[in-house]
Amino acid sequence: MESIAEFFSGQIIRTIPYIRVNDVIEVIIMAVLIYQLALWIKNTRAWTLLKGICVLLAFYVAAYFLELNTIVYLVDRSLNVVIIGVVVIFQPELRRALEQLGRKNTLTGIFTLDSGVQDNAFTEKTVGEIVRAAYDLGRAKTGALIVIENKMSLEEYERTGIMLDSILTSQLLINIFEHNTPLHDGAVIVRGSRITSATCYLPLSDNMEISKDLGTRHRAGIGISEATDSVTVIVSEETGYVSLAREGRLIRDIDADSLKAQLKTLCSDAGTERRSLKLWKGRIKHEKTSDK
Repeated sequence: MESIAEFFSGQIIRTIPYIRVNDVIEVIIMAVLIYQLALWIKNTRAWTLLKGICVLLAFYVAAYFLELNTIVYLVDRSLNVVIIGVVVIFQPELRRALEQLGRKNTLTGIFTLDSGVQDNAFTEKTVGEIVRAAYDLGRAKTGALIVIENKMSLEEYERTGIMLDSILTSQLLINIFEHNTPLHDGAVIVRGSRITSATCYLPLSDNMEISKDLGTRHRAGIGISEATDSVTVIVSEETGYVSLAREGRLIRDIDADSLKAQLKTLCSDAGTERRSLKLWKGRIKHEKTSDK
């Protein structure tokens, strides 16, 4: 019996891998790199690209199992070209990611659980200020372009304007878009309850189905909603009508109640994300207290 026990104990010992200090260091380094990559994908257009790559990968797997040899051959031969193309397309984002990695303390960001959720969240009070400013500007026939950040970061568009980082009020919005003021030209970007920057340049939509009577301001509002998940409030300088651009679609001449209802959906999304973050932090804090 002792020989049998020794045999099985020897087998168990041989199946347990020997973990070295180098292995632990490698795991930590890989975890940090994967975490930073996930943050970069989340905060740039790479998230949309990743979803497209997943669709193509699923198509490739299906072609492989169905023995569609021509498709598999073409995909295999074009893989290197696709990788080079991705690097070229996302060259600005990759450069900024490396710059940010050099500027910030990566380990501090991890252990403080920085989820990117701002304490100054988008609230119903902020919605009311935006709606009030939009229709006051519309009555004065003063053009305006207000971009509200959702889950995708708008930092690359903020850099094209002048940084403000000011609490959002209707009076401030009206003053920014007033004619002949230094900040009236371009778009305002809103994150949470703050105006982060003004005079920002936005990508124009190339959708040929957009009405020809819409000008550059409306095309810019639709363009940013096509490139990101943001919501844009547009005030026409010619008619004074207020419009809303979301997910590449434009709601023209929207009334105040409908606009408020549309913007409140952003409040509910932000509230859900904040509650889940607080629950997670609370659970970690409780676990630390219990350990004591």
